[in-house]
Amino acid sequence: MPTSTSLNFSTLGERAQPPTIAKLMAMALENPELLSIAAGFTDTSNLPVDSIEQAVSEMVSRPGPPEFLQYGSNQGRPELRRMLAEHLSLQEPALDKAEIQRGAFITNGSQQALYLAVQVLCDPGDIILVDRPSYFVFLEMLKGLGVEAVSIPTDANGLVDGDGLAEVLSEMRATGRTEKLKAVYFVSYFSNPSGRSLTEKEKSVIAEQLTAADLVVPVIEDAAYRDLYYREPWPAPSVLSISAWADFPKLYTSTLTKPFATGLKVGFATCTDPEWRAKMLHVKAHHDFGTANFNQALFEQVLSDGGFRDQLRKIRPAYESKMRTLDMALKDAGLVDLGWKWDQPAGGIYLWLTAPSGIDTALDSEFCHACVEAGVLYVPGELCYGDDAPIDTIRLSFGVLEHEQLQEAAKRFCAVAKRFAK
Repeated sequence: MPTSTSLNFSTLGERAQPPTIAKLMAMALENPELLSIAAGFTDTSNLPVDSIEQAVSEMVSRPGPPEFLQYGSNQGRPELRRMLAEHLSLQEPALDKAEIQRGAFITNGSQQALYLAVQVLCDPGDIILVDRPSYFVFLEMLKGLGVEAVSIPTDANGLVDGDGLAEVLSEMRATGRTEKLKAVYFVSYFSNPSGRSLTEKEKSVIAEQLTAADLVVPVIEDAAYRDLYYREPWPAPSVLSISAWADFPKLYTSTLTKPFATGLKVGFATCTDPEWRAKMLHVKAHHDFGTANFNQALFEQVLSDGGFRDQLRKIRPAYESKMRTLDMALKDAGLVDLGWKWDQPAGGIYLWLTAPSGIDTALDSEFCHACVEAGVLYVPGELCYGDDAPIDTIRLSFGVLEHEQLQEAAKRFCAVAKRFAK
């Protein structure tokens, strides 16, 4: 019989841990009695089945060979890159559409672009500045790569604190750590997790403090939720057209996954630095040598025939309605009276709650276990901080559950909250 052997993993392999998001998604999918307001699933009832059917019908009926079933290019289909550059230039008319297209590449969701960006910039022990709170899947990715996340300070209102950032950068210089700072990252539109959007002033302040500290490092702007506004687009431009960021290497990432169909996993990025982009594409070629060509061709079709636009018109009011349902259900169940606080977002699929002082909502807390036992699942806010994480915040997602389920989830959650009321 073969003898058992002990595998010798790389340092990356040793650091690898199951991502929390996978655990939360599995719990939601495997237990039909558990109402998940945790993982950021999109609205199943509003997925664009008709648009997909029409697009595929159009594709297969074209004369000529079915090239969309063949391999595609590593950088992505040229026509799709042109269309997405056009879409971005409509959001920001000041942008040079041709320049955006030259810097563009297609990825397996925006998550792959984020991974590629960090992988080619950072070694273990390096540092990335992150927003506070931040996208917890990105933070877990940094941890897996051995990269330290340092939070951009915020004031009492949750806004970027320029003076606080100056102090952080000064301390890093005094301790000899500035050479380890490789990038800055933030989710800028209807943020995951907080639902908040950064103002143009906040974005500029970050750049100004980095410039003052002589730290012109790459910036990664995650705009995954930019299209998911309810009524009006957020007015702040991206770093691509803010003058304070002019001298910085810039990577802007977005996605067709959240606003259209999560199962298709197609992301979009544009990078202003040719060398950085080339390195990312080199590594991407080793990953997959090209995002699924069929999925890309399908998006070309729905962008050209209006299916993407129609889907946005459909889901924007649907998400606003769901947000209001969950918001009202929490209020009707008495959560505000218990001292919980949150704001209504103007887009996205999340509510960001702060518990009364003294209530621990962390992943292994009694409160979290009590919620699971009561049949409701949330994302502990502690996961959403690069450092100095508070233990009294919670992210709730209203994307996938129907209105009646959201109301029931709120009742279950609030029943637990009443048990833990001080």
